[in-house]
Amino acid sequence: MSLHARKIRLIMNLRRAGITSTEVLSAIEKVPRELFLPASFHDQAYEDQALPIGQGQTISQPQIVALMTEALKIEKNQKVLEIGTGSGYQTAVLAHLSRRVYSIERFRSLSQSAEARLQELRLHNVTLRVGDGHKGWPEQAPFDRIIVTAAAKEIPESLVNQLAPDGIMVIPVGEDANEQILVKVVKSEGGISCSHLADVRFVPLVKGTLPDQEDRELPQGLEQA
Repeated sequence: MSLHARKIRLIMNLRRAGITSTEVLSAIEKVPRELFLPASFHDQAYEDQALPIGQGQTISQPQIVALMTEALKIEKNQKVLEIGTGSGYQTAVLAHLSRRVYSIERFRSLSQSAEARLQELRLHNVTLRVGDGHKGWPEQAPFDRIIVTAAAKEIPESLVNQLAPDGIMVIPVGEDANEQILVKVVKSEGGISCSHLADVRFVPLVKGTLPDQEDRELPQGLEQA
């Protein structure tokens, strides 16, 4: 079966799994997942499973990407913050749906690889930074939407503070990998409300930066003038 046929099968499976947003499904269909994987995993690119991308990190299974993205209810004019660029796959999906994406990654090597892939796809509404995801990106706050692709022990107050009024954040929460839940946080004038979306398993959200890695944007950013 060709990669194209496998992609179509995946989209159909996502529909059967309850993903109803045509915008989200269209964005996933536009992004070549194989581009964000090592060559040895290209034949598994459209299987609904997480796969390794190096540095002990993974690319999320498509159903989780679709679920999290749909829960954000992104509108085309909105600004999105992503914590955990990883391979850049989720970033690319977000870029097709929003006005601008700001994405933070702890590992410089992953961020640089993601940058190259996003440039290849000509997704120019993305800005990447190497740094501590717990800090968010205060210089660009507030954000209409925030997505976190690593599990926090608790919902970081710093990220809630960077969420715009009526903003939405989707984040996996849980210290134990076997007891994580995906939480949707909605911010309103009355405070925040949280709802449980699914049980999940994510790599942990680690505080701090790696040695010799300053909290700064990549020299060759993707932001348009």
